[in-house]
Amino acid sequence: MTSPQTTPLRLVIHAPTPAALERARNNARNLLKARPDAEVRIVVNAGAVAAALDSPDAETDRHLRVCGNTLAKTGRTADGLTVVAAGVLDIAEAQADGWGYMRA
Repeated sequence: MTSPQTTPLRLVIHAPTPAALERARNNARNLLKARPDAEVRIVVNAGAVAAALDSPDAETDRHLRVCGNTLAKTGRTADGLTVVAAGVLDIAEAQADGWGYMRA
């Protein structure tokens, strides 16, 4: 059994493919089960954007951050989801602010 953590835990999970999105959603669930106080962002770009839009997940979609560049290139919209200007920028800014990074 682990001792309670007092240090804030903030993790960006990067998912650029449909398979990575599936792993990222599972990773987020597992992390939040172990550390309910953790902050998690799942940044989706490239092929993962269509997968996220076509297969919503009520449990993890609140953590999604959808790449606006990919949306523009594909002509799609992400109603009800958080859209960021660019996935790469969102990841870089989060890391600069002390967030951990994991590629799913």
